[in-house]
Parts: sequence; structure tokens; C-alpha cells
Amino acid sequence: MKIQITLAILFFAFTFSGKAQYKRFPMSGAIRFEKSVNMYALIRNMSNGKNSAYMGNMLDEYKKSNPQFRVSQSTLLFSEKQTLFTPDKVEANAESGFFEFSSADQSNTVYTELATGRFITQKVAFNETFLVKDSVRKINWKITSELREIAGYECRRANAIILDSIYVVAFYTDQIPVSAGPESFQGLPGMILGVALPHEHITWFAKSVSDKSILAADFKAPAKGKPMDNKGFADTINKVLKQWGEFAGSALKMLLL
Repeated sequence: MKIQITLAILFFAFTFSGKAQYKRFPMSGAIRFEKSVNMYALIRNMSNGKNSAYMGNMLDEYKKSNPQFRVSQSTLLFSEKQTLFTPDKVEANAESGFFEFSSADQSNTVYTELATGRFITQKVAFNETFLVKDSVRKINWKITSELREIAGYECRRANAIILDSIYVVAFYTDQIPVSAGPESFQGLPGMILGVALPHEHITWFAKSVSDKSILAADFKAPAKGKPMDNKGFADTINKVLKQWGEFAGSALKMLLL
């Protein structure tokens, strides 16, 4: 009996070590992301002491015909040298224009050269298309001990502040050893599979990871739009937002993500 138990233990130990030894660490593939935005919370955040009653009524009306969460899909192609983040094409939003938020859309197409640290982002703002080319944002991440499984991968949590005041929670996995992620989020020792902006009520989470070879021709950087760098884009949007008052700052930061 003892011999049988010993053999069973050795069998399972060998099987587990074999799986660990031959587990793939993909260097290229495609990741499906889902972006979720809590629209009720966004609208509620627009309320202050002066307009609380009015905004409360508007929120009640919005709830009658709109779901709490606006959900959109996107795909991140990745390799050792480059990434391409592309949103799914969706029909024009039929929701009330009064409650259109730049943060609720998923319209950015982001191409990143990992070796050079340069990116090209196609952004749509105020019915105009921009082509922003610049260096990737340096994010000072603080890695924690918290773990979470996302899309079948063990991920570790990291926190950061970007654009002076936006608190970011990210979950990355070193089982995909490519320092990248959705939108412009990157800079961790592995692939970012989850991002949350708690105060902005926005999340991006991977739903699936396909381990496959991606052809160089598939990484097509966006080419349409008014060319400018980060500063030029920020200055342009600032001019448009001058009449937005207290909401201009938060709107600008969402467009700069």
C-alpha cells in the first residue's frame, strides 16, 4: 500500500512539473479586451450643490432607456517588437447627446514600437480625427503583492498616478513577457490584462488570450488624421474645452489617456 501511495505521489509530481516545464510563455498573440463604463456614476459625478436636483432628474430619465454600463470590445495584437490596439467598429451611439462622454467611448487605435518607445495614436474628438505621434508615457508603477486571475493567467496588481491625478490600478502577468497593455497602459514586467480607473468608473479587462504568431503585416499603424504630438493635441483640445468650466479638466484628461 505504501509503495502504491508513493508511486501515485511521484506520478502527480512528475505530471505537474512536466506541465510547468513545458508551459508556453507567449511572445506574440491576440488579446480580446472589454471596456466597461459605469454611466450612472459618471452622470452622478456631474452633480454638485447648485445643480443636484436638476442632474438627479436627468439621471432618472437616462436610466429609463439606458443600461448602467456601456460595454465595448477591442483587440490587442502583440509581438516582441510591437503592439496594435484596435477597437471594434460599432454603430453610432443612439444615446442622448447630453450625456456623451469621451471616457465612455472606445475609439482610440494605438500602435506602439516597443524597442524605440514610440507610439502613434489615432484619436477622435469633437467629430475630428487626430494622429498623435510621441514617446510612450512613463508610468511610475508601485507593484503590490495582491494576485488575481484574469483570462486564465495569474496577474499581480500595480498602482500608479497618471496625468497628475488619475489613479490607476493594473493587473499584469509575467507569463506573457511583453511589457504592454490596452490603450496606452504599459511599463510593467509583463502584459497588462486588467486596468481600472476607480474614480473615473472605467475598466478594461482581458476576456481571452490567443497564443499565436502575428504577421508583421498585421501591425498596421493608423495613418489618417491631423498629425501632432501630445502637447499639440492637448493645446488643441484645451481651446475647444474653454467653455466647459469645471468639467473641462476631467474631459481633457480622458482624451489624453
